[in-house]
Amino acid sequence: MGEIIEFPSNGSTGHGYIAFPANGPESTHAIIVIQEWWGLVPHIERTCDRFAEAGFTALAPDLYHGTTVPLSEPDAAGAEMMALDMGSVAKDLSGAVDELIRRTGQPTVGVIGFCMGGGLALVLATERPDAVKAVVPAYGLIPWPDARPDYSKLDAAVLAHAAEQDEMFSPDSARELESELTALGKDVEVDHYPNVGHAFFNEDRPEVYHRESAELLWDRTVAFFRQKLS
Repeated sequence: MGEIIEFPSNGSTGHGYIAFPANGPESTHAIIVIQEWWGLVPHIERTCDRFAEAGFTALAPDLYHGTTVPLSEPDAAGAEMMALDMGSVAKDLSGAVDELIRRTGQPTVGVIGFCMGGGLALVLATERPDAVKAVVPAYGLIPWPDARPDYSKLDAAVLAHAAEQDEMFSPDSARELESELTALGKDVEVDHYPNVGHAFFNEDRPEVYHRESAELLWDRTVAFFRQKLS
């Protein structure tokens, strides 16, 4: 359903996977999908395809620029994540925002990210408050000291998904995020998923995937984007 594209990225060129409904992207609501630490893998591309089937145009920028890490090598994935250049990432994400606005003709976008992508979704929402109006961090991590978001700049509604057995983005961390955003007067909701751990949405990882919780996450997310981007 989708294809790999190039798009302008603040003086450079970004790449990513885009999918849109059968009638094309014009006038559809736009979603940026931000990868886990594995890279732009088939799971992320299928997530874009699912958004297209639901009526959205979805673009997943390739933040590793062609590199993907096997799901059996978390140490290598962690190394790739920590080696990211935040300046380059910011350009790629902002360029993806502009590309979706250009293709859809809509001035606003939603953003969803998983694991490190969830953290970057929050970062992007604070850096592009002009366009990002709905953000969904799914068990999101922000492990980079220089990527701490300035939540005072946030102008997006937030729906966070948190796994109750997550040791990487703990339930306490999710509650701290909710408290911080609430104190700033932001529109935030955190949904907690019992009896599941980190990355429970990734069907390519049977050791953590939980179908019922994954479908609930999906349904809540689609409803959220339809409400906040309408």
